[in-house]
Amino acid sequence: MPFKLSKILKDDPSASDVGSDLREYEDRYRTAQRGGMESKAGASKEFTDLYYDLVTDFYEYGWGRSFHFAPRIIGESFKESLIRHEHFLAEVLELKPGMVVADFGCGIGGPLLEIAQFSGAKIIGVNINAYQLERARRLVENAGMSDMVDFLHCDFTNVEAPDQSFDSVYGIETTCCAPDKVSVYGEAFRLLKPGGGFGAYEYVLTDRFNATDPHHLQIKADLELGGGLLDIDDEETINDALRTVGFEVLETRDLAIQTGPSIPWYQPLIGSGFSPAGFRRSRPGRWITQNLLKVSEALHISPKGSARVAATLDLCGEAMIEAGRLRIFTPMYFIHARKPK
Repeated sequence: MPFKLSKILKDDPSASDVGSDLREYEDRYRTAQRGGMESKAGASKEFTDLYYDLVTDFYEYGWGRSFHFAPRIIGESFKESLIRHEHFLAEVLELKPGMVVADFGCGIGGPLLEIAQFSGAKIIGVNINAYQLERARRLVENAGMSDMVDFLHCDFTNVEAPDQSFDSVYGIETTCCAPDKVSVYGEAFRLLKPGGGFGAYEYVLTDRFNATDPHHLQIKADLELGGGLLDIDDEETINDALRTVGFEVLETRDLAIQTGPSIPWYQPLIGSGFSPAGFRRSRPGRWITQNLLKVSEALHISPKGSARVAATLDLCGEAMIEAGRLRIFTPMYFIHARKPK
């Protein structure tokens, strides 16, 4: 159980200063919030990089290799829903062999590998975090897919590639980390060939969010602090940014709104049924992880501060549940846009 996580953390060279890194992360968050949008833009790169140094092992331990949510139908497993969600994006963008595609914020490479295998396209993972890229390269090598995948270690608002380098660009719950949407969507537009498609699953505050409601504001703050976000935009901001940079917007909609019988996207955080992985990400599983990490810290099995990182992620998990229940937030606002020919 959490002792497997403790071993991962202990083997990770960046884990030795977990406690001090978490304090620095929290300080950066509070400083950026006090400073407004200009401060958030300036803090974004270091803030995001530090966040993923702290949480990557926890994400992989609780969620697997694909760090995202998905709409889920009755009778479908959690893993099946993630794969279907990834395939949907590949199908909408019409990815196929011979295409070169950028994955903005590729994480440790789970969705990237799945989409490369499904579509036959060559995928270039763009990621600011060196530790995640190290994990992703290892995953690709183990899968024997180095000929179909490559990586760029850079910020996705300033990608080290020439104009018109890619046939398509996509991001799965990652562009929410950008300091503003014009910067990241504008970079996707620059990198696309004329006629190229852009697809994303975006974090969005819905029209049910009330900016004068203290409860809603606290949920938003918990989502941001626990989720490595300096701000969460609304639908209008997303759509305006797409058009501002020059995209032709083909479709935008909230995929969390299902027409038939379905399982809420946040249900994995509550827990239902039983599997080792499902238990780890559930409420009781997260509680046990935190408390066993406290014990393992005392026994010097895991680095000091590990339990506090788990608590911060749990704060975000509870905020996700409440935001989903109130329908004031969605992690899967679907974007499909095209660069004009």
